[in-house]
Amino acid sequence: MKTGIMGGTFNPIHNGHLILAEHVMEEFGLDEIWFMPNGNPPHKRPEQTGIRTGDRLAMVKLAIEGIPRFFLQTYEAEKRTVSYSYGTMEHLREACPERTFYYIIGADSLFQVETWKHPERFLRSCTMIAAKREHRETDDALESQIRHLKERYKTVILFSRAPVFEVSSSKIREMVKRGEDIHHLVPPSVASYIYNHHLYREDIEVEQRNS
Repeated sequence: MKTGIMGGTFNPIHNGHLILAEHVMEEFGLDEIWFMPNGNPPHKRPEQTGIRTGDRLAMVKLAIEGIPRFFLQTYEAEKRTVSYSYGTMEHLREACPERTFYYIIGADSLFQVETWKHPERFLRSCTMIAAKREHRETDDALESQIRHLKERYKTVILFSRAPVFEVSSSKIREMVKRGEDIHHLVPPSVASYIYNHHLYREDIEVEQRNS
């Protein structure tokens, strides 16, 4: 079984994540996509995550509800220690030997992957699908980096030209703080959850810090 892994903070999950997952699943014939929210990502300080892990999990669950072959994977979110990609993928390979894993990332991450902890172990543990977004990276630079990683680590990297969806989770958080509408950027159920739970509201955050 070919399983795609989409990791991230998903703070919040948005339509761009879903569009990318659908595109990659179709393009490479994947059987399923696992959305795997981080618990304690090593590259982000606790205050950058901002909300409870439970809220991020709830939003992912709502976003993928009813979409065939999309599943929530809570392994990293449930860990109490810092999660590293190499450790997660080695665990999943051992726990699910019947699956072949495809790790989906933005192509820009290919230029940082060698700074990750034990990159050689991570790159041996899965096939990477690198999704290029318009105006982010040049084809020449990407091809050169992919060639370098393949030669150095004997890894498999697939290239996807993903649909453009110019939005980020940080942009959505800022829009909520300013009272702007986000219904066109996230699934309706996620927008309702954000508003009903007063997430990303600056006045609420100040109140919580002072309590």
